[in-house]
Amino acid sequence: MELPFSLPPAFPKTLAILIPDLARLGRLPGPEELIFFDLETTGLSGGAGTLAFLAAFGRFASPSRLEITQYLLLDYPGEEDFIEQAAKEFTAATAPLVVSFNGKSFDSQILRNRCLMNGMPVPEYFQVDLLHPARRLWKRLLPDCCQATIEVSVLGLDRTGDVSGALAPDIWFSFLRNGENNGNDSLHELLSVCDHNARDITGLASLFLALGEIAAEGLASLKRFRFDEEALALIWNETLKKRRDFFDDDESYQKYTKTGEFLLQNAADAGFPRAAFVLALDFLKKGRLEKGRALLRKAADDASGSLRAAALKALAVDAEWRLGDIKLASEYTASALNVPEISDGLRKELEKRCSRLEEKRG
Repeated sequence: MELPFSLPPAFPKTLAILIPDLARLGRLPGPEELIFFDLETTGLSGGAGTLAFLAAFGRFASPSRLEITQYLLLDYPGEEDFIEQAAKEFTAATAPLVVSFNGKSFDSQILRNRCLMNGMPVPEYFQVDLLHPARRLWKRLLPDCCQATIEVSVLGLDRTGDVSGALAPDIWFSFLRNGENNGNDSLHELLSVCDHNARDITGLASLFLALGEIAAEGLASLKRFRFDEEALALIWNETLKKRRDFFDDDESYQKYTKTGEFLLQNAADAGFPRAAFVLALDFLKKGRLEKGRALLRKAADDASGSLRAAALKALAVDAEWRLGDIKLASEYTASALNVPEISDGLRKELEKRCSRLEEKRG
């Protein structure tokens, strides 16, 4: 199948920021290592009674083409052969890197269960899952973060005429009952499930490439893909702090850190309070006190709930320990306590702080 996006010569190092699984891998894969993986199953429970009846694997055959291999189970007695052939796909390449969408929690667990039920060894592979990176970037923009929703609403892919994945089990069971005896309806519907499965693989590869473009171009990629600017800034900075060891040298790390600060500042300027809060704390740590305080006040004004209370608490800490102004610290703490709908833990912490500050004032 032809891809809507071209494969870059190499994936950007920053792709590991958006997909933390790559940082855990410790290196960036080559395109030839990637295997895009998806199953169609008889249910969503994932229990021992759930079977996989269709497996698809995608590999980059060229910079613009994805080669898809599918295995279809046509009857229960053939499951052992079906699982055996599907499992071989994971050993067809040296140390393959498997890319999935919710596959860690579902597809790989189904495959593991069916291997064990059939007395076969479970294939070993490193898995990169795109569900959580996708949720971070799009959960506030889309009605849901199903793969098909992201494909249509963000990537601009056309899934017109696509059968719903929820209907796939019934279609497969209908084929088992009727075979090709019910005219050609059962076979035609089963082939439509195969087409749906292949589209999922194409969409998965397209999503991976889109994340690569966002990682490489940052806000410039908004011209092509819409995404949550604040979420990008927060992901960028969180991953950098957790995975500093992934970056080759201090110079690279500092370059990416400056990009992260730019993304946070852009989101803060756009009115996103959590970005303002995170950037404010960074500024205070680095001694950029006036900028940090201004951003904390902005976060406290724009946010609500626990985030507003956290910003006021940070202002209270700053007033007490940096400014030495106990009265101002008490005022900020009292304001934080008046914020509705904050967690019990934070409320108790603020109450203790309030009592301690009153003692210091007394």
